[in-house]
Amino acid sequence: MVVQLAMNLLGDRDEALDLSQEVFLRVFRTIHRFRGQSSLRTWIYRIAVNQARNRHRFWRRRRRADQVSLEQHVAAHGDLMSTGEPAPDRVLAQKELAVRVHDALDKLPFDQRTVIVLREIDGLSYEEIGYSLGVAVGTVKSRLTRARQALRLELCEERTA
Repeated sequence: MVVQLAMNLLGDRDEALDLSQEVFLRVFRTIHRFRGQSSLRTWIYRIAVNQARNRHRFWRRRRRADQVSLEQHVAAHGDLMSTGEPAPDRVLAQKELAVRVHDALDKLPFDQRTVIVLREIDGLSYEEIGYSLGVAVGTVKSRLTRARQALRLELCEERTA
């Protein structure tokens, strides 16, 4: 769950794996501080989100978002002629849609992207998201609404462009 969350927030498998190791080291070192006010899962999510936010800030300062690794490029635009796959045009359409959604997510502010990932991909409740982010449930709902509106607008603009 931590690796998948990190993948969705950071968009880089290697960074996600590194981040998940850091998260579990932090959990191991600070488990004595866990007070049981939430589930252990939610507490770990909070640590993961904070670590991802720190990494995101680090990348933004160094303009890492403009770089694409070779593995990412191959994964996104790899060989479509593998056996057992659906028709190439359908695979291409799915990859294009995934890229559009991923690009639209990347354009969101980190807080909005985090709320979307926690709710829509990881399936956390509003309360769990609020605890994980250290904000009120109302803030979660408003960020989620704004994030959905921004995603919708971005995807519609892309379609008409």
